[in-house]
Amino acid sequence: MTLDDGQVAALVMQWQQEHGRSHLPWQQSRDPYRVWLSEIMLQQTQVRTVLDYFPRFLERFSDVRALAAASQDEVLSMWSGLGYYSRARNLHRCAQQVVAVHGGVFPTSAVELAALPGIGRSTAGAIAAFCFGERAPILDANVRRVLTRLLGFGEDLAIAAHERTLWELATSLLPHQKLAQAMPRYTQGLMDLGAMVCVPRKPLCGQCPLQAKCCALAQGAQEAYPVRTRKLVRSSEAWWLLVLRDSQDRVWLQRRESRGIWAGLYCVPVFHCYQDLVEHPLGRIASNRMERASFLHVLTHRDLHLHPVLGQAPASVVVSDDEGAWFGAQEWRQLGLPAPVRKLLDDTTLAATGSAPV
Repeated sequence: MTLDDGQVAALVMQWQQEHGRSHLPWQQSRDPYRVWLSEIMLQQTQVRTVLDYFPRFLERFSDVRALAAASQDEVLSMWSGLGYYSRARNLHRCAQQVVAVHGGVFPTSAVELAALPGIGRSTAGAIAAFCFGERAPILDANVRRVLTRLLGFGEDLAIAAHERTLWELATSLLPHQKLAQAMPRYTQGLMDLGAMVCVPRKPLCGQCPLQAKCCALAQGAQEAYPVRTRKLVRSSEAWWLLVLRDSQDRVWLQRRESRGIWAGLYCVPVFHCYQDLVEHPLGRIASNRMERASFLHVLTHRDLHLHPVLGQAPASVVVSDDEGAWFGAQEWRQLGLPAPVRKLLDDTTLAATGSAPV
């Protein structure tokens, strides 16, 4: 696993300059707010999706102070559809802390950045490298794959000590000179290699600048790396969603608990079986109940089989529930809603009124 780190960094930087990505909007700035926002959005989200959200988010929250001053509902509303909503809540908390503790200016070191809400070591390293030229490593999923293959690092990364060793090796490979230019180029190069060449299945080794140094390629065992024994266990659940409207065509929404799936978002009432729905006070007042076709919503660790049930609340009914309220279309479209619920409400509103959402 001993490598000439200077050669590795030079090869990565040269390849990035000639073949790497340079068109992404967050690459055109060394503003830590924009780099931080892009890094958080890109966590477990494809670049093409982030390309849609990034400019809209910046238009609404142009800097860290604007984001800190917004309500959580505003932030969740703008995040709706990106998933992993804890990222949005931490993004908001982080912005507030940067303003309250750091006077609206991001810290310049990876250590200080990693102390902020929602910023782990790898994200902190990326911000510090891109914006401040700090000699700080990153180790996101793509870079972890590149380095374990390059080094032939076959230790189990589910064990913390082995993860720490890989961090040390990643640090040893960092550039040593002209860091203000080298660190952004090298860091982006590793990201690009992982995304474009050193992909999980059938890596394009013939296009890799590190092919002559790659232990995994020499072994013919590229897909054996990285090693992690602790695998994600998927599960499946069935949820019944009550879409209850009143005589003014408002829909009843409740804020979800602060933990669990769709935590902190507004949502129609959720039940784990149809019988629970019809026996609940909200279900009992729902007349003309009608089940719509169920559909699948896939999360990282769970498959949700969603069963919408439409119902109409009588004009005279008064719903007493501290956890929810009636929202008209203009109101709920401004709330943080899970993407499948937002689409469901849009579809049922369109069907009921015959007009497209605005």
